[in-house]
Amino acid sequence: MASNIDFVQYITDQCAGAGEITYKKMFGDYCLYCQSKIVGLICDNHLYLKPTEEVRPLLLTVDLRPPYPGAKDYFYIEEVDDRDYLSHLVIATYKALPDSNKRKR
Repeated sequence: MASNIDFVQYITDQCAGAGEITYKKMFGDYCLYCQSKIVGLICDNHLYLKPTEEVRPLLLTVDLRPPYPGAKDYFYIEEVDDRDYLSHLVIATYKALPDSNKRKR
């Protein structure tokens, strides 16, 4: 089941305090970007953030699960109605992830 565009827009609005938040439809669901860096996924109307050790202590509940069959575990974020909390998690995830433009040779 794919995500509803209204839910996707709601999540991007909720995370707006983290900076430039965008999304891109991929394989029936959505990638969530912060400042052009993928920070998570929106699958079946659920939010998942890339797991990082920096974000783990910030979570109200640590719930690791795959966003779709065969995927690696991501942090499942159940509390999506608290804008400040979501923005804080997205910023922390963004900062913890390497820049995609800096490729190792």
